[in-house]
Amino acid sequence: MMADYLLFATERYALPILCPLAETLQARGHGVHTLFIRGAAGATLPAPARPVDVREAVALRPRAVLSAANDVPGFIAGAKVQLFHGFNVEKRSDSRGHFRVRGQFDLYCTQGPATTAPFQALAAKAGHFAVVETGWPKLDPLFRAEDALATTLRAGASGRPVVLFASTFTERLSAAPHLFDAIAAEVARGERFWLLTLHPKCAPALFERYRSLAGANAAFVETEQLVSAQRAADVLLADTTSVVSEFVVQRKPVVTFRNRAPKPHMLDFDDPARLGEQLAAAFAPDPARDAAIAAYADSIHPWRDGRSSERVLAATDALLAGEFGRLRRKPLAGAWRSLKLRRELGYWGR
Repeated sequence: MMADYLLFATERYALPILCPLAETLQARGHGVHTLFIRGAAGATLPAPARPVDVREAVALRPRAVLSAANDVPGFIAGAKVQLFHGFNVEKRSDSRGHFRVRGQFDLYCTQGPATTAPFQALAAKAGHFAVVETGWPKLDPLFRAEDALATTLRAGASGRPVVLFASTFTERLSAAPHLFDAIAAEVARGERFWLLTLHPKCAPALFERYRSLAGANAAFVETEQLVSAQRAADVLLADTTSVVSEFVVQRKPVVTFRNRAPKPHMLDFDDPARLGEQLAAAFAPDPARDAAIAAYADSIHPWRDGRSSERVLAATDALLAGEFGRLRRKPLAGAWRSLKLRRELGYWGR
């Protein structure tokens, strides 16, 4: 039976998370509508996904609202489904970070065992949401047979090894300001081909500096192209960004600069002068490191079939069919957040 679904986002980085879901919904004949606000305002998904404003979204009465943001408009009809906008990279304490429960969602679709068990414990205590491990829709394209953009990006290397650089926007954790000169020197050498990207919230001046490196030995890729860039790259250079976890799911090496919580699978360093030796180590065979990478990947995202979007929809159907039992009423904190969204969106009824 055809139904209408609403995809909700507050930042551009949510688009690659929602796009595989939109494709899966459309393949099943469902109506796909998007409500994008704040940093995602004006962004679109490929047709036939249809942008709507808040009044249209309310009138739509969607079957479910699938959110790749911390919040969701509680005053819009439908099951409220949390998809997450990144992996748990331990930027903050659990109570303020990945495991913060804001009292707005009916269903949490977790990425892997490392986050499923903690959320299940929280759900058992709170009682107002269900948890299903589905894998993350954003990573579906990593495991599909074809990716024309990844092939194009790889072709630019002309046979050379490919390094992807990605950086968080959090100022105290970002490698971008510290590694620019070292990366520029590596790019100038031309031994490897570089794919460069930054978090959309990074300062415009940083974007200008890194875009200036594009040429015969490097290309700058936009946020929406990140998954293809990950497929094209052999090694990732990053900091404390969730891109590290996304990349590791492919069982590829990562080099991190001053990571907040370095793990055995990472090659972490704190002196920009050591960039060259760290890259050399990443490209060298290391069975112990490869085993650590595989173990960590299995803990955060064991799904490698490219079908996480399908599991999200199946979990949503199960929720709506009452398979998780009766959920408790949402806490007042969730209603307060929904009220703030009403005010932000200027919606107080017809």
